[in-house]
Amino acid sequence: MTLLDTELAPGAEPARKVPLRGRQTWRRLRADRPAMAGLAIVASMIVVALAAPLLCALEGQDPTTFHSGLLDSARGGVPHGAFGGMSGDHWLGVEPGTGRDVFARVVHGARVSLAVALGATVLELLVGIAIGLGAGLGGRRADAVLSRLIELSLAFPPFLLALALMAIVPQSVPRPLLLACVLTAVNWGSVARVTRNQAMALRGRDHVAAARLSGARPARIAVREILPGLAAPLLVLAALKVPANMISEAGLSFLGAGVRPPTPSWGQMLSTATTWFRTDPAYVIIPGALLFTTLLACTLLADGVRRAVDPRWNGRS
Repeated sequence: MTLLDTELAPGAEPARKVPLRGRQTWRRLRADRPAMAGLAIVASMIVVALAAPLLCALEGQDPTTFHSGLLDSARGGVPHGAFGGMSGDHWLGVEPGTGRDVFARVVHGARVSLAVALGATVLELLVGIAIGLGAGLGGRRADAVLSRLIELSLAFPPFLLALALMAIVPQSVPRPLLLACVLTAVNWGSVARVTRNQAMALRGRDHVAAARLSGARPARIAVREILPGLAAPLLVLAALKVPANMISEAGLSFLGAGVRPPTPSWGQMLSTATTWFRTDPAYVIIPGALLFTTLLACTLLADGVRRAVDPRWNGRS
């Protein structure tokens, strides 16, 4: 059983025994070399995503222009030259079949992947915390109704449900925003469950009882007395959800239910690359390596956050 599992169990109180202290947590995280390496990679990817227009301007390319003259029509549209046509004008080569610049598409694809993952994580926290606090601090009826809703949310396979929702939602909504909302709709249950269980464990503490006796409103008690005790488990859960949401976005785009051309996405590029991996392996390796590296960095960072929040956790299940 891991630290996160103990926080899901009713009555468990790891957040109360090991409160989250900002400086102490940051000191432990900074001493964790794998976590800091992950943080450096994630920060670099975020900088690249934010600076995508500037980087494309430096290269002199954009992600949508076709360069058919760089393709070998006799070989079915494979780029001229080695490694997918890498050159001084096209730093990572061009796409087979279209001739679009790969560098421009991967840096703009980083924008989509990270924006969807981070946006979905924030929305999941907001929805899950609101419902979890309502269940944990409300009366028996509120807890019964909201707990059944949480259980219903957790009962469905999230990826399959997201795939079905993406197939029926209106197509006029921007796909990255739609992806973030759909991932929130299928994944908020775990946040609500952690919040409910921890809120029920914390609501019997002396300072919460004192606030209640002093006439404080339920909303004030939730924000001032309960939420600080939830910071540790929710921080760990958020760190774990970012890579999970990136995988979901890539998977949905790979299956054609996520971001659609001409908007670039790493998952979408991998989907297209499956027909070219024999003749142009560079087109598969580049987005695949970037996605793998980013997911690995996010996972290392999430594990480091978990250890920093509770040093008793030693990485064993």
